[in-house]
Amino acid sequence: MLGKDMDIGEVVERSGLPASTLRYYEEKGLIRSTGRQGIRRLFDPDVVDQLALISLGRLAGFSLDEIGKMFTPSGPHVDRELLLEKAGEVEQTIRQLKVIAKGLLHAAQCPAPSHLECPKFQRMMRGAVKIQSEMRERR
Repeated sequence: MLGKDMDIGEVVERSGLPASTLRYYEEKGLIRSTGRQGIRRLFDPDVVDQLALISLGRLAGFSLDEIGKMFTPSGPHVDRELLLEKAGEVEQTIRQLKVIAKGLLHAAQCPAPSHLECPKFQRMMRGAVKIQSEMRERR
């Protein structure tokens, strides 16, 4: 993207992110303004691509600190090993969510008088504790 600097309102419009997020990302060092026009921050048009990359990283589960390390003075550099590791985590989360969805469907249709009387529901409760523990360990 080439062109003149955009004020923060234009960046908000093009990126779909609120100005408060842009200011926060700037504070965290993820993006940089090029100056000011009055009280409004100005940004290079390339910031829209940077923001899209940040959004993609957030959707993939990367922390802002991890994303920040991907931005180098020469442009974005993504560690492929880190991508493989994150892909594995996402796949694990998908497996866990599938188990949860299946369990919820069973609980909704279970003929037992009480969910606490249902052996499958009992296993789900025990499994939930294990999943929560694993999720805490990954953080």
